[in-house]
This record gives sequence, C-alpha cells and structure tokens, in this order.
Amino acid sequence: MTFNDFALANEPAIRLAAFFGILALMAAWEAVAPRRARLHSRTVRWTANLGLVVFNTVLVRLLFPFAAVAFAVLATQRGWGLLNNLALPDGLVLVLAVVALDFAIYLQHVMFHAVPALWRLHRVHHADPDFDVTTGARFHPIEIVLSMLIKFSVIAVLGAPAAAVLVFEVLLNATAMFNHANLKLPAGVDGLLRLLLVTPDMHRVHHSMDVAEANSNFGFNLPWWDRLFGTYRATAQMPQKSMAIGVQGLTGDPRCVSLTGMLALPFLDAGRDYAIGHAVEVKHEAP
Repeated sequence: MTFNDFALANEPAIRLAAFFGILALMAAWEAVAPRRARLHSRTVRWTANLGLVVFNTVLVRLLFPFAAVAFAVLATQRGWGLLNNLALPDGLVLVLAVVALDFAIYLQHVMFHAVPALWRLHRVHHADPDFDVTTGARFHPIEIVLSMLIKFSVIAVLGAPAAAVLVFEVLLNATAMFNHANLKLPAGVDGLLRLLLVTPDMHRVHHSMDVAEANSNFGFNLPWWDRLFGTYRATAQMPQKSMAIGVQGLTGDPRCVSLTGMLALPFLDAGRDYAIGHAVEVKHEAP
C-alpha cells in the first residue's frame, strides 16, 4: 500500500484522532498555564463553538461527496496540476505541496479580511470574546464551504498528492488549535518557535479589536508569509493579558457565544465593519 492509498483509506480516522488528541492536550495546557483570564465559562463557549464544529462537519460531508484527500487522488489519476507533471522525488513533492497549500491558506485568510462581504462571514471567528483552543475551529458554515471550494481548486492547479493533503490538513488543524490556545509560553521559547511556527502570542495579536492589529499575522501554520509580505506584527499595543479581543460593535453581544447567534451573525448589522484598505477609527475597549 502506498502512502497515498493509506491516506485515502484512513483519512477520517487520522483527522478525528488528531483533532481530539490536540484538543485534549491544549485544553489541559490551558488549565495549567493560561495566558489570559476567561470572560465566559468553558461550558457556555465550548457548547457553542464545538456545536458549530459538529454542524460544519456534517454539512461538509453532505455537500461534498468526497473529501480533499479523495479529490487529490482523482487529480493524480487524471494528471491535473503542476506537481503531477513534473518528475520530482516523492519526498520533495510532499514538502512542496504542503508549503504551497499553507501559502494558499495565508492568501485566503487575507482575502477574507480584504473583501467586506467575506469579512462578514469571517468575523464569526473573530467575534469570540475569549481566545482559546476552540476558537481555532470556530468558523461560519458558509466560510467553511467556500474554503472547501478554494481548497479543491488549489489541489487541482497544484497537483498535490493525497498524502500531502492529509499531512497538511492534520498540521493545519493542529497548529490552528495550538496558536489559538490560551497558553502562556516563556518569551524565549515563543521567540524561537516563531521562526518555524505561528505561536499563540503571535496569532492573538490578529484577534485584537484594533483594526491594524487584526489585519496582521494572518498565518495559521508557517510564520514566513507574514514576514515576507509585510503583514507581520511582533506585539500588540496593549499587553497580551489586557488587550481587547473580538470585533468592534459586538462587545458583550450574547449572540457571539451562542450557536444560533453565530449562524445569524453575518446577516446582522453589527456596526462598522472593517476590511484591508478601509481606514476605520477604533477605540480600545477594556476586556
């Protein structure tokens, strides 16, 4: 059995095991060394956030007859994409595909901030008043569907093999939960990790209520793209423990911590939205 065959046959089990394993590890770590005090109980937020994860998972399985890994197998069989038409070693193809997929996610993330209509979807993720491991999986269903379509397009153009797609999705899921976790890392460790990985302190800046800060640090996995394209911001203006997290105009809104509220949020007038290239005056609010 090839690595691609193994990926296709075991994709659901591998992703499920990775999700719950990392979730449990990050939750335990948060309990031992939290970075910030919680504004809401885990019971309230986790019920909503994880409920949204379940809803999205069922929706994706219903709308798409096969997952990204199966689509990658189809692309390989039909010779679609750049990497399927180059004579390169399998190991190099896997590394190139994982890095290219990560770059595509960075660009997609920037786009969801740059286009106001897409930002209205993406603000469901940013409207979480707390910042912890479940925030990393909290996305509106329409954003998830659009992300799947974008992912399929990238796989077809790139010609990413199934094994690379599985490795990328497991890595992205794991790092998203890590860098959204409410963790306190020593400054030296954080600095070293930022050379290869987006850390919680780095990504938390992206969830600041300050517009300029929210439009920085777009990476989920690799930190290189932010540095390369000038979107990296080392620190927020306010200390990590007291910086205001969330979306301007939604502070204290109970819909931000309920499943039905999150589903409705993109279609509600929540005040002044922001997008890249649109200057908005933002006042700092106490958390």
